[in-house]
Amino acid sequence: MPPAVSQALQEAGIPARSVAVVVQAVDGGPPLLAHHPRQAMNPASAMKLLTTYAALELLGPAHTWHTEVLAESAAVNGRVDGNLYLRGSGDPRLGLEPFWLLLRQLRARGVAEIGGDLVLDRSAFAVPPHDPGEFDQEPLRPYNAGPDALLVNLKSIRLTLLPDPARQTVQVIIDTPSAGLRIDNRLSLGREACDDWREQIRPVVNGQSIELSGRFPAACGEKALHLVPWAADLQVEDLFRALWRELGGSFSGRVRAGRVPASARTLAVQESAALGEVIRDINKFSNNVMARQLFLSLDSERPATAEGARRRIAGWLQAKGLKLPELVLDNGSGLSRSERISAADLAALLRAAWQSPVMPELIASLPIAGVDGTLRKRFNEGSLSGRAHLKTGYLDGVRALAGFLLDRSGKRWIVVCLINDPKARLGKPAIDALLLWVAKR
Repeated sequence: MPPAVSQALQEAGIPARSVAVVVQAVDGGPPLLAHHPRQAMNPASAMKLLTTYAALELLGPAHTWHTEVLAESAAVNGRVDGNLYLRGSGDPRLGLEPFWLLLRQLRARGVAEIGGDLVLDRSAFAVPPHDPGEFDQEPLRPYNAGPDALLVNLKSIRLTLLPDPARQTVQVIIDTPSAGLRIDNRLSLGREACDDWREQIRPVVNGQSIELSGRFPAACGEKALHLVPWAADLQVEDLFRALWRELGGSFSGRVRAGRVPASARTLAVQESAALGEVIRDINKFSNNVMARQLFLSLDSERPATAEGARRRIAGWLQAKGLKLPELVLDNGSGLSRSERISAADLAALLRAAWQSPVMPELIASLPIAGVDGTLRKRFNEGSLSGRAHLKTGYLDGVRALAGFLLDRSGKRWIVVCLINDPKARLGKPAIDALLLWVAKR
């Protein structure tokens, strides 16, 4: 290990046995550095490299998802008699604007009144019941939302917190349209620094009301607070009712889960962004929910299952001659306590990606050191800025980083560093020292 890396680990109290490192040129040859390369490690969000690379090769960069609106009869004088059906195919990025555009299509095609219910068809995925608080007892955090074939706006709502020092208050603005949402604002304005503002906010959900208490530092300025307060049916219902009313539509029925009947006809379709664009959000911002959506989409059967996705990835790896003996896949996002991979396996995967026709799309999806994504505020000065495309990973007890780095002589390296230790949160200086050591070669 380079002396600067060893020293940083020692100062952090992280033993060398808790660290795995591989540094290798992209064009092959023996590794420049290999430390515990075959040790099975939890990679946290670095596992997204496998999911997104597999998706690019198996589905293709131009792959898209389709969300459909269907009915059993055409609109007559602007009214659809009977139910309206909303069927998803697993779109990872069906956000507020695409959902609005889908409903806008429906209005443009002459539908103004829905006579029956709105039926939500999620049958493209077969997933077990999801407990959003199981992983870390934070059920309202957006990253804990489960996969859903009809994932609308990542199941989340957005609130803007706006401090008003003159009145010593915090204004809460509801940014996401929601028909039944009420905010009970009990926030007080704080004078402390804005380091951990999110941890000081205590949201409590009571039906369709959200109570916000705690302190919000005035030094933060305007901040967005994203929450996942409701089950999927209620979240879609409130969003649909609000947007449909804004579009001038009429609806007095229920919103419920169900299946599209064989006799239904398509009224409107919203096509997603292409996969090559979708994976930029997944990797640059380490979006766990989108990664889980993509992972399930890899299953070639419908309804898609996690086991089916794992089988297809295993077949893909075998066909490529990639043997990853330490690989353990759970949900493909890295938000898991059971997923495992070795540094050598991850390096082998990245070398195969470098030689793949989809290499440009994969690398373009990775955070750029000091420029964007999860690395925007890291390495923004010095020899690494703009010279490394790296996927980060962070869980309690895990620090990870893997990707490609261009040294000062113009040679490109694969760099993988995995830390699994109770003090892993203190491992950032050691990882930074490793990257600087490679960059200055």
